[in-house]
Amino acid sequence: MIQVYTGNGKGKTTAALGLAIRAAGSGENVYICQFAKGRLYNELKALKKIKNIKIEQFGRRCFIRQSPENIDIQMALCGLKKVAQIIAKGKYRVVILDEINIVVKLGLIPLSDLLRLIKNTPKNTELVLTGRYANQAVIKLADLVSEIKEIKHYYSKGVKARNGIEF
Repeated sequence: MIQVYTGNGKGKTTAALGLAIRAAGSGENVYICQFAKGRLYNELKALKKIKNIKIEQFGRRCFIRQSPENIDIQMALCGLKKVAQIIAKGKYRVVILDEINIVVKLGLIPLSDLLRLIKNTPKNTELVLTGRYANQAVIKLADLVSEIKEIKHYYSKGVKARNGIEF
C-alpha cells in the first residue's frame, strides 16, 4: 500500500512516525529515510531506542529554503538509492520517505525516479511519503492520501519552534 501525507498543516511527519511506532509495536521492521533533514531532531533520539526501527537522514543541518545546492541534490539521490536497495531486500514491512514530496518539488530528485520506485514497491511493503506539495502523479498512484490543512497555527502569533514539540 502507498500512503501519502501532504498539505500545508503541521503533522505530516508526526502521522508517519505514529504509524512507524504502531508497526514496530506489532513486531514489524520499519525503515525511515528523512530527506532534506540533517539535524538531530528529538524523534531521532526516541526512535533509536526502538530496536526494529532504523532511521537515516539524507540532508544537511539546514532545511532548504532557497535554491538547492549540488550537495542537496547528491544527498537526496543517495537517499533514494538507499531506499530502493532497502525495498529490494524486503527486510522492512514499512518504509517511510519523510519530506520526499518537497524534494521532488525542489527538483532534487526527478519525479520519474520517485514514480518508478513507487511502482516497483512490492504490495506487501507499506510505503509512506510525506511532505508538502505531493505531485498529482504520486497522489494518483497512492492508496491513501491525507491532506493536512492548516486552519490556525501559533507561528502566526510569533511562537517559535519548541523543543520537544516541533523538533
